[in-house]
Amino acid sequence: MAFRICHNLGRPLIVPINLTKTPSRNCNFSVQNCSLGPNQSHKLVSKVKDKLEKEHHGLPVGKNGRDDEDMILWFLKDRRFSVEEAVAKLTKAIKWRQEFGVSTLTEESVKSVADTGKAYVHDFLDVYDRPVLVVVASKHFPGVHEPVENEKLCVFLVEKALAKLPAGKDEILGVFDLRGFGTGNADLKFLTFVFDVFYYYYPRRLGEVLFVDAPFIFKPFWQLAKPLIKSYASLVRFCSVDTIRKEYFTEETVPANFRD
Repeated sequence: MAFRICHNLGRPLIVPINLTKTPSRNCNFSVQNCSLGPNQSHKLVSKVKDKLEKEHHGLPVGKNGRDDEDMILWFLKDRRFSVEEAVAKLTKAIKWRQEFGVSTLTEESVKSVADTGKAYVHDFLDVYDRPVLVVVASKHFPGVHEPVENEKLCVFLVEKALAKLPAGKDEILGVFDLRGFGTGNADLKFLTFVFDVFYYYYPRRLGEVLFVDAPFIFKPFWQLAKPLIKSYASLVRFCSVDTIRKEYFTEETVPANFRD
């Protein structure tokens, strides 16, 4: 039996870790590492709501707004139940959603970029019941579309993947198909954007990232990217197509581009 130390409002608790049915490279960011009782959680959510209303009254309300209790609780867990830190991060996230126009993104608005096949949300969940976001690196060419168009596709697909989360599940799987990757596909700025989006606006939603069949030419690119994405680099697992088939999907659910 393995154990984990969890800090709940400054009090360290030792809790057992269930090692069965977990991904081989489980994320260190799981929100479920630390939790409070319903009454304590509700009180903290109310505090955050009150502060947001008083200090940031102009922020929108409703789903993903300043009064969205599910969103507030998620950011509280991300900030280890610090009201001040949760308010700061939530304020930034809600403002970004408003300025970026997340709620206005549709299949049609990202169609020209999506039609390249460079990224998509897989129809099936992986064996750990996580929605799957697949990126085909060899189809990404930085100069073909404006950076903001690629960013919009990224955010739209993240939203789409999160909408597929089964009840009780919190994380998605990112799969980067690196077969055929060349220097013309390298885009350090966009890769940094992807991980920044998860850190600032969708914290702890990215459970694991698989880099599949990375060619030798990808390694120097990764060495440049790794410091920029900081702790999120620990989510990355380099693996083979065979690993994808055997460890993450069944024969019926494996993405088409990873079939024989």
